[in-house]
Amino acid sequence: MIEILMPRLSDTMTEGAISAWHKKPGDTVSPGDLLVEIETDKAIMEQESYEAGTLVEIIVAEGENAPIGAPIARLDNGSDTPTGIAAMPTGVDSSPAASPTAEPNGKQGSDIDRSTGQPEPQKQNATPMASMSNGHSERRPATPLVRKLALERGIDLAAVSGTGPGGRIVRADLDAPLAESTTSVKVEPSAASAPPPVGSDPREPHPVPFDGTRQAIAVRLTESGTTTPTFTVTASADVDELMALRARVNHANADTSEKVSVNDILVRAVGLALRAHPGVNASYASDGRGQTLIHQRIHVGIAVASPLGLVVPVVRDADRTAVTAISAITRDLVSRASDRKLTTADMSDGTFTISNLGMYGIEHFTAIINPPQGAILAVGAARDELALDGDTVVTHKRLRYTITVDHRIIDGALAAQFLATLTNLLENPLRIVA
Repeated sequence: MIEILMPRLSDTMTEGAISAWHKKPGDTVSPGDLLVEIETDKAIMEQESYEAGTLVEIIVAEGENAPIGAPIARLDNGSDTPTGIAAMPTGVDSSPAASPTAEPNGKQGSDIDRSTGQPEPQKQNATPMASMSNGHSERRPATPLVRKLALERGIDLAAVSGTGPGGRIVRADLDAPLAESTTSVKVEPSAASAPPPVGSDPREPHPVPFDGTRQAIAVRLTESGTTTPTFTVTASADVDELMALRARVNHANADTSEKVSVNDILVRAVGLALRAHPGVNASYASDGRGQTLIHQRIHVGIAVASPLGLVVPVVRDADRTAVTAISAITRDLVSRASDRKLTTADMSDGTFTISNLGMYGIEHFTAIINPPQGAILAVGAARDELALDGDTVVTHKRLRYTITVDHRIIDGALAAQFLATLTNLLENPLRIVA
């Protein structure tokens, strides 16, 4: 018997949520079969089986969370000896250094005495004890989230019927007692005019619990906003020539799917500006020694709104990649973000981020730095503005952008020089596509 454990799929992951099971109890499983989709703090990852056998039990149901190393399912491989495995996907380091709970043979630390580093005797899978009305105790399988919600709602798990695999209590089971108690209350006609009970919220809020991605966003941006001293600098560019050049490029590629957006040109322009000012392509070293990490490679992240929330996939080597190639890369990244198919590798190693809200008609805004990066560029929409050309009033399209920088490593003069270079590039777009 094999215990399938929650794998560690990213450096910042502490727990994972089961998004979908692709096998059900009783199904035969072969190595390479898609077994389960796991939502981490960054993305939804597909997990394949690395063993053959029969899936006999799903411990963590869809929509439920489990910490790294916790059993999520059991697979019968024909052996009576229980073992714990966590199949790590391609691209994730499965060495002991990559996970503090990993043994050299790939087993998870649930079988290790962490104080001695030696294997513990095999233990039965522990489940919480629920107090029964007859004074006895009975094991009721339920996740930590279910137990927490039951405690908050005052629900006795002993009185709840589990509808999950093996009678496991899942989150939906907690809503049934709540619905029954709500519908069983007879509302008098005068109740509508009665004042709300003491302690109730007259706004009638509907709580929406954070998923893994939203929790990561909250933690990282709170850290950025409270621990990083920042300042912002704004500039603008006349982008008449850039818009005209973009139109010519797209017209030339009319018989193909290669359509270049303003954001594609911005990614390339930012890459070139970072090459000219490497001090902006930098991070603050959080080792306490007071160091600036200047990155030799230029990997530009693009902030994308997805069903999971804000994600930042990365265009690698943006300074050395043609605009048409950047266009193809970003289309693929945005498409996979919409389908919740981005991998951890897609969102790793960024050195600078662009957040563009121009498509929503936003003219100007400031963005919060995506740690550990040292800067982020907020881009608005290109707008028609009146200007004097001699004695004649003319119309030009102007694009505004604001850089937010970590003042520990980037000074005002350097930020201003970076924006001056970027403005020059945007106003002379042939330098960008050359």
